[in-house]
Amino acid sequence: MKLHPDPASTYNMITAYGAGYVEINQARYTHSVLVRPTSPVQTWPAPSFSALSDEHFNLLASAASTEAIEVVIFGSGAQLRFPPPAFTSALTACAIGIDTMDLYAACRTYNILVAEGRRVIAALLIEPTEARLDTQ
Repeated sequence: MKLHPDPASTYNMITAYGAGYVEINQARYTHSVLVRPTSPVQTWPAPSFSALSDEHFNLLASAASTEAIEVVIFGSGAQLRFPPPAFTSALTACAIGIDTMDLYAACRTYNILVAEGRRVIAALLIEPTEARLDTQ
């Protein structure tokens, strides 16, 4: 018998992920998203790694500083790829950490940090070509 509420049930948790998608609280997303523990999931207008710009990371910095976020987890797609430092300078200027990892590691790390009660935002880059990468 459970005598206390599960605090994780009130948070946005990544419940599944795969080639070209993530599920957050059982809702599937096939486009890039920003995920925070208690805010609504937000579309992140980053269609691909090659299309990333400083504007995408400025949006992150704005959201992170408004909500007192400690760290940004950047899921760079099916492959680990690092954005140019100039793109992440707005986060650095606000003293917000950024960790880059592939999409799947980012999903797992986000869930762990949320369960620990950390103030985190995940910027998950979901590219349509990921489905082809996993089947090769």
